[in-house]
Amino acid sequence: MRKILSVAVIVFLLLVNIFWTENACAQDTQNAEAVMNEMLLAYYYPQTDVKNEISMRIVNRQGQIRQRRLTMLRLNQSPGGDQSYYIYFHEPAEVRGMSFLVLKHLGRDDDRWLYLPAIDLVKRIATSDKRTSFAGSDFTYEDVSGRALDADKHELIGEENLGTYSCLVVKSTPQRPGEAEFSYRKFWLDKTTHLPLKMEHYDLKGKIYKVYEAQEVQTIQGIPTITKAAMKDLENERSTEIAIKNVSYNVGITSEIFQERLLRRPPREWIGE
Repeated sequence: MRKILSVAVIVFLLLVNIFWTENACAQDTQNAEAVMNEMLLAYYYPQTDVKNEISMRIVNRQGQIRQRRLTMLRLNQSPGGDQSYYIYFHEPAEVRGMSFLVLKHLGRDDDRWLYLPAIDLVKRIATSDKRTSFAGSDFTYEDVSGRALDADKHELIGEENLGTYSCLVVKSTPQRPGEAEFSYRKFWLDKTTHLPLKMEHYDLKGKIYKVYEAQEVQTIQGIPTITKAAMKDLENERSTEIAIKNVSYNVGITSEIFQERLLRRPPREWIGE
């Protein structure tokens, strides 16, 4: 009788352990999703709209440097929902007049167009191209406008300090591995601002190949804003540094400027040329 009771107790304890383990994992997943959602809102959706100027410095393996200067306009249709981007390139001469339009949709693929003035062509960017290089830099089109929260499974894996910042560490794994060039990514998210201060990309063999790091955070109009950052391609020994200047939130940008036909004729009142 005692043996039967002992077995029953062991089985009960195992079932309890399984229940609590599964419940804890589900709770961790929910917490990680909440944390990542806060990051998306803080990094990609602050305020209703924004206008800023971006300087881009691209350095290749040989130490050769290319530079870009561009203006970016962003408008949120709703917090965490549909969103519009218009990016115009001022320098250097070979990319002057190039413009990029993104209509970001919640729950379906984004609409993206690129205007190439050298051949007077507006090119529709396919969904499969969103992870390719943006304007020859180490950032992808997806880095510019963000990746859908539900495209990945998120797991809270710990806490770590980056300098003076206390961060939560989240591992994000694609829900459909065949549709991403990485097997997973790790994020270091500032507990206070929710901004991504570091991000590591791991290839399909589990080797780190690309690293993003925020280098400067400023408070602009009361909003914590990353104003300097770098993306390093470890495999190809390349890097891209960006400096974000003249940031202005809530300037009254309207949806009328986010149209394909305006890629050839940029809105001068916003672009400044």
